[in-house]
Order: sequence, then C-alpha cells, then structure tokens
Amino acid sequence: MKLVWQILAVVAVGAVGGQSVTAVQGNPWLSLLLAALTVVLSVLVYRWVVGRTERRPVTELAREGARGALLRGLAIGVAMFGCVIANIYLLGDYKVHGFGSLTGAVALFGFMAGAAVTEELMFRGLLFRLVERGLGTYIALALSGAVFGAVHLLNQDATLVGGVAIAIEAGGMLAAAYAATRSLWLPIGLHFGWNFAESGIFGTEVSGNGDTHGLLDASTSGTKLITGGEFGPEASVYSVLFGALLTVAFLWLAHRRGHIVPRQRAERVNALATLAR
Repeated sequence: MKLVWQILAVVAVGAVGGQSVTAVQGNPWLSLLLAALTVVLSVLVYRWVVGRTERRPVTELAREGARGALLRGLAIGVAMFGCVIANIYLLGDYKVHGFGSLTGAVALFGFMAGAAVTEELMFRGLLFRLVERGLGTYIALALSGAVFGAVHLLNQDATLVGGVAIAIEAGGMLAAAYAATRSLWLPIGLHFGWNFAESGIFGTEVSGNGDTHGLLDASTSGTKLITGGEFGPEASVYSVLFGALLTVAFLWLAHRRGHIVPRQRAERVNALATLAR
C-alpha cells in the first residue's frame, strides 16, 4: 500500500499538471506559470508522500547542492544534444532556415521543465529506486529503462526504433546519473537540458511528438539512421551512442563511489527487513 500511495500521488500530480500545460500551450506565459506550479507541487508531493510512507528523510531531493546539480545536469544535457545535432549538421542532414519563435521557446521551456521533473520523480525516484532495492542496480536500470522506452511508444509519431533508442540513451543514462549521485537533481537537469535543447533551441521533433517551434526554424532530412526520422533525433544512432557513453561513465562513477547495489546485497536487505517486521 505504501508503494501504491506513492505512485498514485506522484502520477496524479504529473498527469493533471501535464494536461493543464498542454491545454494552454497557445499562451506561452500561462503555460510557463502552470509548468512552474506543476514542478513545485510535484516535488512537494513526492517529498511528503515518500517521507510519510517510508518514514525517512527524502535525501534524493535534498535542498543542499540542488542548484549545482541542476546546473551540471543542464550543461551536460545541452552539450550532449549539441554534439548529436552537430554530427547530423556536418552530414548535411540538419538545416537552419532562420530564427524561429521566442514565445514558442518560452512555452517549450515550461513544458519541458514540467515533463523533466514529473518523469524523473516517477521513473527514477519511484520505479528505479524501488526496483533497485529488490533486484540491484543493473537489473533496475534495465527494467526501468525498458518501461521508460515503452511509454514513449504512445506518442504521436512513435516508432519501435525510437522506443528502443529512448530506453538505451535516456532510460539507462538517467538511471545511471541517479545511481552515481543518489540525487534526483542531476537527472532532472540532464533530462530538461536535453529536451529543451532539442525543441526550444534547435527546433527538432521530440520523441515523436510532432513539430516544435523553438528559437531556430530548422528541419532534418536524410536517412532515419542519422536523423531519427519522424521520431526526431532521439532515434538517431548518434543519440544512442552518446547516451550509452554517458551511461557507462555514470555507472563507473557510481561504482567508484560505492553506490552500486548488487542483487545479493539487495536480497539480504529485504530478508533483514522481513525479519525485522
């Protein structure tokens, strides 16, 4: 029941907030305001329900060091997508036609911030963290990544290749970032930086959600292996490559810091918890 309450509370806030922001996308400033409210409310609800049901300090959302972790994640996310789009551009498959829309970028800023926070709370804060307790870090990373990729198959122009790419480059990378830091702030910043760079800056499709109107009016053309096709650059081989490299780097850091939970250790922890009850 503790797990059920956590999922219901976090998912409910994320769903209502996401629908509200989507409903007013034609008004960028209202969209930004509702997204900010969704972010704040989601964090508060997560802290409250997890702290109350698990009876512990919610260290994964500690205020100390939050700003620095967010900014580091933001920088990594923007730089990573910048490398992806640079490679596509050098092959002649990404073209900039001029400036896009500042108000469109503002609306996307809010939408992507809300999506980054709510998705990280659900998929890394709840799914990955709770599965890791029983099955260890590596199995939790694979399972949560697969679920994360599968959810994106519901998008408008979703493709199977895109879903698999998301599972590897985002599901794995973001879970590994959480494992390395044991904080949700870095993956939140990374998630937001990646998505906003993709849509709000470079004006490309995001996860099969159709056209976006960011700061640049741009388009991609060419082989789907390079551009990702209708799904967007997240289905590009370059995104998978850079995401996989960052996943390995974060896992190496997690191992160095002693943050990897082996399956055997997780089973012992569960057995001790059962005996204690």
